[in-house]
Amino acid sequence: MSETFRAAFVIARRDFIAIVYSKAFIFFLLGPLLPVLVGFAAGNLGEQMARDVSRPSVAVALTTADSDKLLAARAALSKTFGDGYFADMKIVGDGAAEQIRPQDYLRKKADNFSVVVTGTLANPIITGTASSIERHRADIELLAGYASSGGSVRLPTATPDVVAESANNDKQLRTITAQIGQALIFFLTLLLAGMVLSNLVEEKSNKIIEILAASIPMESVFLGKLVAMLAMALVGITMWSIIGLIGFVAIDPNVPSIPTPAVGWPTFAALCFTYFIMAYMMFGALFLGIGAMASTVREVQTISTPVTMAQMVNFFFAAYALTKTGEPIEIFAAVFPFSSPFAMIGRAALEPTLWHHGVAIIGQLLFAVLLLRLGVYLFKKNVMKSGNAGRVEDGGKRKLWGLMKISR
Repeated sequence: MSETFRAAFVIARRDFIAIVYSKAFIFFLLGPLLPVLVGFAAGNLGEQMARDVSRPSVAVALTTADSDKLLAARAALSKTFGDGYFADMKIVGDGAAEQIRPQDYLRKKADNFSVVVTGTLANPIITGTASSIERHRADIELLAGYASSGGSVRLPTATPDVVAESANNDKQLRTITAQIGQALIFFLTLLLAGMVLSNLVEEKSNKIIEILAASIPMESVFLGKLVAMLAMALVGITMWSIIGLIGFVAIDPNVPSIPTPAVGWPTFAALCFTYFIMAYMMFGALFLGIGAMASTVREVQTISTPVTMAQMVNFFFAAYALTKTGEPIEIFAAVFPFSSPFAMIGRAALEPTLWHHGVAIIGQLLFAVLLLRLGVYLFKKNVMKSGNAGRVEDGGKRKLWGLMKISR
């Protein structure tokens, strides 16, 4: 057993150094950042354009005196409700002196009017679509009533008494934290686990895997490659976290408020890290098994696509089970190995109990070992054509010295 782990360490060190010190690793680190930056810029630009283009405004066509009172009421109440609470209002004419046709103002695309207010303050008439009237009616009635009273009506000011949490919305708030943890683990696993597959297929095409198989057990080769890819993934996550933290501080120093998970932030962060490793080990071992069956890149894409889709189904299943805590469907999601990391991180956000996380982690680790052994079996059967491939005895010892020289 010690010799197997020693050989796996040699393979892991060899692969890790070869990947991290390559030029392609720089592009690997920059790869996920570019779409994030482009998406952030496009999102801000699109939000600004949508706000400028689709911001509704109200056309006011009361008498001159009533229109002035309505706009004065809007200015006065905006100090209480906030500047952006009421829609923009514009006086378009005198309803008493002109023949006002509200439909004519609504047809003008340049003005972007949502509704037109005619009539009087005592009996305002709102012209527009049903949804627009429903959106503006309460505000216009409030402003008209305030303007009719001459501002003598004083709205009471409520004194805020803020509490951190309440029993009514505690689970709902923590569900947000659970969803964030699930999505983070899923996307990192989806992004990084496939690299194990490409690495194995590349070495199969270069015949390097045959040299390794002639020197040490295939169990050590597969375990070493999985550990090396995991270490490389952790390096990438560390770099992305540092860059992301610097970006958040530069853009907005205020840290966004996220509901505190039931187990507390330190334990939740440790469980997120652990469940990511478990998910990576399971899906990485599964991809190694796929690589054992595939001999070309086309076969890799054909076989791995259904697995990736199944991985998404597991994530959505765990996200759905998040709202069914304690029910059979949620228990099944926590027990089923491929959805267990996502379901259990949801439990960590909602439930303070810790012992079931230990049971789940042990089960996921054993399942990852089972998948790894299955991948080794498939490799021996499909590639080496022998159940004992990968073993060359030399006085009862493995030939590790040649492999160590290769890794150096």
